Amino acid sequence: MGELAAEKHVQYILSVEKRKDDLMSVVMEHLRMNGAYWGLTTLDLLGKLDTVDVDEVVSWVMECQHESGGFGGNIGHDPHVLYTLSAVQILALFDKLNVLDVDKVTNYVAGLQNEDGSFSGDMWGEVDTRFSYISLCCLSILRCLNKINVEKAVSYIVSCKNLDGGFGSTPGGESHAGQIFCCVGALALMGSLHHIDKDLLGWWLCERQVKSGGLNGRPEKLPDVCYSWWVLSSLIMIDRVHWINKEKLVKFILDCQDMENGGISDRPDDAVDVYHTYFGVAGLSLLEYPGLKAIDPAYALPVDVVNRIFFGK
Repeated sequence: MGELAAEKHVQYILSVEKRKDDLMSVVMEHLRMNGAYWGLTTLDLLGKLDTVDVDEVVSWVMECQHESGGFGGNIGHDPHVLYTLSAVQILALFDKLNVLDVDKVTNYVAGLQNEDGSFSGDMWGEVDTRFSYISLCCLSILRCLNKINVEKAVSYIVSCKNLDGGFGSTPGGESHAGQIFCCVGALALMGSLHHIDKDLLGWWLCERQVKSGGLNGRPEKLPDVCYSWWVLSSLIMIDRVHWINKEKLVKFILDCQDMENGGISDRPDDAVDVYHTYFGVAGLSLLEYPGLKAIDPAYALPVDVVNRIFFGK
């Protein structure tokens, strides 16, 4: 089995952050906030967050804030709860949550809750359990869950549970590993995991492992490194992670590395990107791979950052 090319991945992420004019940076312009969160969290897990200019990053993040309180994916872009959570997570990484007008941000997020307990992603009203998780995670980090109806939020998530134990994006939607992470994560943050049939869901999730050791997101799909996070974190939160072969999963993730230029791809020998690099390293962290900081499966932040937020440690 190969080893994690940690230094190569650090250099790859730093190079992605610097690129401004190539095709990839243009394609990713609208979600640069997410890209910054993926890259910076990877650096922190690798113990290399000190390689970036904190003031420069914090200044850019704050320039992406809209007058509504929400954040856009880049300067001048419309606000969305997706980018708002990433902005909060980035500031948490640097211990800079104090630069936020917490009331303004949390009022924006709380204002996206609908009467049935669900959350819209932005002013245009798309509803998805992703937005439930994102909103609850953001409000939890900023300690403002009192601004929403938590009971209704939990009830809506439970209404998206399927007969196979999984969860969909809306009631009746197909079970999908990404949505399952969002629903399990949200219920974990709210102390409501008792609503989950852990054996039934654990069985569905562990069946996502294919012969190569990788995990897929739905039955009959190809494996993808990003599910090393979505599936694995869910299994950890419901205490069923021992139902998969961890060694084979570690090998699959390591086989997806670009050993020359750094970065991790979705599958071996594909092109790398910062998204899969983050979820590959985060998956290895969950698998307790040596040399990596521990990551919290619900908050998707390093454990020491979460402890600092809630316990001041």
